[in-house]
Amino acid sequence: MAYAVALIHEEKNSIFGVSFPDFPGCVSAATNLNDAIARGAAALAAHIKKMGETNQTLPMLRTADDIRRTEHLEEAIIAAVPVDLPGR
Repeated sequence: MAYAVALIHEEKNSIFGVSFPDFPGCVSAATNLNDAIARGAAALAAHIKKMGETNQTLPMLRTADDIRRTEHLEEAIIAAVPVDLPGR
């Protein structure tokens, strides 16, 4: 099993936004951290499925250290989300 790095930002009104630097456009949100991770995982699975259906190339997953060095994280929480990458 592979893991994708999720960045979680706590917004105003206790909303947690989730994004995946290796999967631009894949985002999710929830009202608590646990749900944010779960919903993020579901959004990522759907995003990867759609990429496969449209014959898009899946990215190489970066490590949390790589992302920390290359992304502007501000006060993001970093989470590792399990992901099934077809063909890998």
